[in-house]
Amino acid sequence: MKFEIYCDESRPDLFASKKPTAKYMVIGSLWLQADDRDEFKAAIHALRDKHRVGGEFKWRKISPSRLEFYRDLLSWFVDMGDRLRFRCIAVEHDKVNLLHYHNNDQELGFYKFYYQMLHHWILDFNDYAVFCDWKENRDGRRLHVLRRCLDATNLSSSVLNVQATRSSESVLIQLADVLIGAASARLNNILQPGSAKADVVGLLERCLKQRIAATSKNARKFNVFVIDLQGGW
Repeated sequence: MKFEIYCDESRPDLFASKKPTAKYMVIGSLWLQADDRDEFKAAIHALRDKHRVGGEFKWRKISPSRLEFYRDLLSWFVDMGDRLRFRCIAVEHDKVNLLHYHNNDQELGFYKFYYQMLHHWILDFNDYAVFCDWKENRDGRRLHVLRRCLDATNLSSSVLNVQATRSSESVLIQLADVLIGAASARLNNILQPGSAKADVVGLLERCLKQRIAATSKNARKFNVFVIDLQGGW
């Protein structure tokens, strides 16, 4: 089967920050069968038309005036069941040893965690296309190397491409951004009670029938991988 994966991240600057404002960096992904892409895009555009939402939607744009749109969007996401799945990795920034494990290279460390987020959900005998929100990299080969590593370690599947796509051109990356924002806000404990964002996260958790927190690897709908960088068993 052919699958598509739409990816984005939250707080990638934490590795470099001298005054971090959060505990976790989060990289996330939206997974779907390629055959469902057009149906899902049409459904999201229909919700945008219903609520008269123009331009790009994303986590940071959630506000009281747009609350009903985001409620409907996340309710629709949950209603799609296993046809539309979310997975993210949460990395505790102050536990990352860039010097020892990543050649003191923040960008390299970032893409190693990207690899971990994707690798464990790539299954045998499938083809995958990965679309990452565009970001400027110091090393222009990062996505090429990521694809090569994913393909080499998943010998019975094919990672056809890993390419940068601007979020403004993809409503599926925009949906990934909203889900990543929800996960990041809950994990970092930064939701303001009574705010529009807290309302959206609360609705998502009620629909999922679970609080956003670390899950097992096998959680299918909303998977949160809080990576343990301390070792041990």
